[in-house]
Amino acid sequence: MSLPGLGGAARGGRWRIDRPLLVLIHRYVGLTMAGFLLVAGLTGSLLAWNEELEAVLSPALFRVAPPGPEARPLDPLVLRARVQDLHPQAFVARAPLKVEPGRSVTFRLFALPDPATGAVPELANDQVFVNPYTGEVLGARKWGDITQGPKNLMPFLYRLHFSLALGSLGSYLLGIVALLWTLDCFAGAYLTFPARQRNRAQRTPGKGWLARWWPAWQVRWTGGSYKLNFDLHRAGGLWPWAMLFVLAWSSVAFNLSEVYDPVMKTLFAHQPDGPASRNRAAPQLEPRLDWFEARETGRRLMAREAQAQGFAVQWEDALTYDPRQGLYSYRVHSDRDLSQHWGSTQVSFDANSGALVQVWLPTGAASGDTLRTWFVSLHMAALWGLPFRLLVCLLGLAVAMLSVTGTLIWWRKRQGRLKMEGKRAAENASIAHAARLDGQ
Repeated sequence: MSLPGLGGAARGGRWRIDRPLLVLIHRYVGLTMAGFLLVAGLTGSLLAWNEELEAVLSPALFRVAPPGPEARPLDPLVLRARVQDLHPQAFVARAPLKVEPGRSVTFRLFALPDPATGAVPELANDQVFVNPYTGEVLGARKWGDITQGPKNLMPFLYRLHFSLALGSLGSYLLGIVALLWTLDCFAGAYLTFPARQRNRAQRTPGKGWLARWWPAWQVRWTGGSYKLNFDLHRAGGLWPWAMLFVLAWSSVAFNLSEVYDPVMKTLFAHQPDGPASRNRAAPQLEPRLDWFEARETGRRLMAREAQAQGFAVQWEDALTYDPRQGLYSYRVHSDRDLSQHWGSTQVSFDANSGALVQVWLPTGAASGDTLRTWFVSLHMAALWGLPFRLLVCLLGLAVAMLSVTGTLIWWRKRQGRLKMEGKRAAENASIAHAARLDGQ
């Protein structure tokens, strides 16, 4: 069986992959991706510790101390209302409903169009940090703007990781790189397989295919710099292969939905999409249901769905309002969620009537959505606690290492080829010179 475009000559009615051609493809696809994956790997290893690093870099924004042992945080919807009152030129579309001890609450601001011109101004800051015990505003930042200093370092690293800090163009470019990486995972794995033994004379007695493949998983630490570099590249891609594939394909999901969605929806079942379009002629900023009524409506609808579909709600996560569609989304963490940090179990309902519009469950409802939830949770190190976050951090470094070692392998081989070509050219020149002397 051959890969498209990689078929070799037919032997005995079977097609085999043209290995030299696959080597060339792996080499130059790898060189194309190397710089991108180096950046993605290094930034990803740091983003595995995003919350901790944010708190270290900006403790005044992220850390709070309860005013007393019996202190209780204020209602998050009250906090949201205070932030909204302080920023009438913007809209606070999301209220986190889970308050973590010792941490501030973050609200995102969205600019509102100018009533006279319709132009959307750029906000000086779009994130506001609030003390949940007192309602005091601790500070603000424009997410990802590195010119504001260390408080935006981690968001800037996220922008580099997701889009090279180039916006939609960079995001699309990294999506293409992720697709190439996904395909190259299979090409690279195939090239580690032992070469086919064409006749009995080549076969080593007592050595089966797995035994001949085993050296590809090992590193020769004392075989010289070239062998060490080659083994680190080969074995470093084999041991974490499954997770490298998850990182690659989930990156396609994040950045190149034009490819991911058709492929996955062809192969797996998905929950129905929401309404095709509910966008209003003008955003409805004040629907009939206010935020407090919406939370109660969300609780009621979620409890009904939990009973009907057999899942348990564990904590409230967030309430979001989309004024363009007139929809509230009430999100919780349920036993259908995988992430330990956020909830994805969601009901969406009409902001005026409270009528249920959509239910979305992260796992157990449709195989395609379950797979995507696994991909996202694994990519973002959102499950299995500290050990898995450490693994994802190391995987980011492994991706960077594979990029460097692959480039070094190409460079050494290129230098060797240039040296041989120079030697042949010198020999040919010497022969030609000797022939001219003989002709004289």
